[in-house]
Amino acid sequence: MSEPEIKDTTDFIREIVNEDIASGKFKGRVHTRFPPEPNGYLHIGHAKAICISFGIAEDYPGGLYNLRFDDTNPSKEEVEYVDSIQEDIRWLGFDWQDRLFFASDYFQQMYDYAVDLIKKGKAFVCDLNAEEMREYRGTLKEGGKESPYRERSVEENLDLFERMKKGEFADGSKTLRAKIDMSSPNINMRDPVIYRILNETHHRTGDAWCIYPMYDYAHCIEDSIEGITHSLCSLEFEDHRPLYDWFLDTLDIYHPQQIEFARLNLTNTVMSKRKLLQLVKENHVRGWDDPRMPTISGMRRRGYRAQAIRKFAELVGIAKNNSVIDMAFLEHVIREDLNESSARMMAVLDPLKVIIDNYPEDQVEMFAVPNHPQDPEDESTRQVPFTKEIYIERSDFMEEPPKKYFRLAPGKEVRLFKAYYLTYQSFEKNADGEIIAIHCTYDPESKGGQTPDGRKVRGTIHWVSASHGVKAEIRLYDLLFTSENPNDVEEDQHFTDLINPESLKIVEGVVEPALLQLTAQDRVQFMRQGFFCIDSQDFTKETPVYNRIISLKDSWGKQQNKA
Repeated sequence: MSEPEIKDTTDFIREIVNEDIASGKFKGRVHTRFPPEPNGYLHIGHAKAICISFGIAEDYPGGLYNLRFDDTNPSKEEVEYVDSIQEDIRWLGFDWQDRLFFASDYFQQMYDYAVDLIKKGKAFVCDLNAEEMREYRGTLKEGGKESPYRERSVEENLDLFERMKKGEFADGSKTLRAKIDMSSPNINMRDPVIYRILNETHHRTGDAWCIYPMYDYAHCIEDSIEGITHSLCSLEFEDHRPLYDWFLDTLDIYHPQQIEFARLNLTNTVMSKRKLLQLVKENHVRGWDDPRMPTISGMRRRGYRAQAIRKFAELVGIAKNNSVIDMAFLEHVIREDLNESSARMMAVLDPLKVIIDNYPEDQVEMFAVPNHPQDPEDESTRQVPFTKEIYIERSDFMEEPPKKYFRLAPGKEVRLFKAYYLTYQSFEKNADGEIIAIHCTYDPESKGGQTPDGRKVRGTIHWVSASHGVKAEIRLYDLLFTSENPNDVEEDQHFTDLINPESLKIVEGVVEPALLQLTAQDRVQFMRQGFFCIDSQDFTKETPVYNRIISLKDSWGKQQNKA
């Protein structure tokens, strides 16, 4: 067997792993896990945690990682969430192979360990209700009081715990608590609850159990059973680590190492599963996979690529202190990823008809338009039809333009991308005074965008044939919240009051015919508009729907260039 490889240190977790390998701790093994609760969809914060836990294991030869569902609260868990979590993690590019586990796999073993704690005098059945337990627990500044049931005999506790298991008591009437130290400065060590009574049907075990373990008790035992070496958690579990260690040491079983890192926080969104669920249930969004949501499924539907999310997690890095990442940075990473790979295609989102008076009535020309004009080495093209009537963006014409306006206007000539030069002649207005069509002439000598006389035209605009273009629904997504911190609200406000009313605009545009051939994997740039993809749920060739992934404007990149 070859010696374990020590990786170049890039963060404090890998430093710990390298030290453990060098010292022979865990016999050179690296085995991590990701333990989601199946009570909601994963979000971008989970994506970072997955990239850390699974990515670190992948860095080391022989490294392994488990996917384990912490299904210890059947009142909030659903098979839908189990399935969606697996789909999301696979999409990110991780494969746990045959190492898919559930906390419920270990319910009997956890129960047996709880019995061992009782026999050791380290656990007791308590009759305090939730409110009384809070009163006895104390505060961060003052120690707690011991439960009046703390000194029950081992025999009585064993009897009561078995009867709890048999379903003889009502929900909330009894708990099993660890017997540690009610005067501990760490409030998590003040005789925490290990088991509670919960008469709910479990998605895997049915009605076999009516008592369920608490997370602090369950997850350290799960780690131990599975032979995890480095149990990587977010920073809020730092104060729980002494309890993690206490359970394993008291039970005298294999002891992984818990390590905490800062969770991901983003501006202009919320990460709380409770709040995300509220957004869904109150119809503020169109479901967990709404492209405005920070969920992995929402980002996938919006058009983010898995490799870009992994790149973002890498660039954010692993820290020990919590911070908030500007949403503009995530958008910058997504934009950089799409800019390199996306074909440039033409779509008009606010159509204004142009009639080319001197162009033959029934003529149709096909122009070979480059797919990747940003890449001189890519010579691939597609055929785009050109006709007497075309559509341009309404914003590409002004009746009274300001100075330095280089698009279409009275007395102005523009270049139609890879087609002809176009000169304004007149316009038509409706009864309301709105311009409904523009009349122009074209220069037949300018085919392809250049003329024999070499005259320069400063403005280039995109276009779509009026007779060949396809009407499409185009969804323009923006930030879900107007506030950078939607969790910070006034007393009389709710976080939903800060939802951006402009977070979704739906327009009817016209797209070039080739855009009907896009697949769910394709990402394109609508020239001068932004990056788009088909909507994976609603797109059909009869009723095409496109999502804006992200605009072309890069506020974060501009800030960095100025710095």
